[in-house]
Amino acid sequence: MGELKIGDTVARKSYGGDVYFKIVDIKDVEGEKVITLQGISYRIEADAPETDLYVLTDKNLIEHNSRMASMINKKCRDIQQIHQYRGGLKKAVYRNTTPDNTRKFSRPGKILHIDGDEDYLDTCLKQYRKFGLECTGIYIPENRQAEQIYDLLREHRPDILVLTGHDGVIKGNGNYCNIENYRNSMCFIEGVREARRYEPDIDSLVIFAGACQSMYNLIIKAGANYASSPYRVLIHALDPVFICQKVAFTGIGKTLGPSDVIKNTITGSEGIGGLETRGKYRVGFPVEPYNN
Repeated sequence: MGELKIGDTVARKSYGGDVYFKIVDIKDVEGEKVITLQGISYRIEADAPETDLYVLTDKNLIEHNSRMASMINKKCRDIQQIHQYRGGLKKAVYRNTTPDNTRKFSRPGKILHIDGDEDYLDTCLKQYRKFGLECTGIYIPENRQAEQIYDLLREHRPDILVLTGHDGVIKGNGNYCNIENYRNSMCFIEGVREARRYEPDIDSLVIFAGACQSMYNLIIKAGANYASSPYRVLIHALDPVFICQKVAFTGIGKTLGPSDVIKNTITGSEGIGGLETRGKYRVGFPVEPYNN
């Protein structure tokens, strides 16, 4: 094996290559290289010694990407609302031929997605667009999200907020009840607190926060509607998008049970949990006649 470098895609021998990672940092600790890793499909961050890693082949990556694409496509097919609203708001507004004074228009919930991973942010924004959702995406490292979130909320005034990136339980620290044992959970907790300082009402601003293995109970207590990870498992990079899709396209008069939203995700209830929450989809009337 050649010398590892930042940007390489690797897997861990000690875990049987169960998760694929990219290398984001390399440090020398007492004469040994310690590699910081971030998942390429799951929102996990971890450290590993150089000797525990092997570089993935092109074949490995092609097979992995094919499996992930198949999983995502199946989930999308299972979400019936995609077909109803696909193509976005404009198409939903003007697609019928009834008189102008009887036509209605629609406005799904608006999303502000803050992500600690630029690649994941780009992937999520593409999926939001496929769903016909309006989303502003901003890359901010996890440890800087809380200091910026209040001003961003004032600027963008979303219906739904996502605070995500990477997280993980620090290896060797088995106490899941100690916040010090998590890489970025405190960042998400502080970010949620700042968001609730801006808008305390959990139905006025719907929040998802967390990443892989995040300290779920404290994120919920801080004020999130939905959070990860109840069983400290990995969550998929697109899970926040699937949560937003369900909330954004559910009528404002309907209250969603947590299971209604969680079954929309790839990971399910071991990775995502939450509270009863009102939907964010609104219907308007009438449609003005001056459209192109």
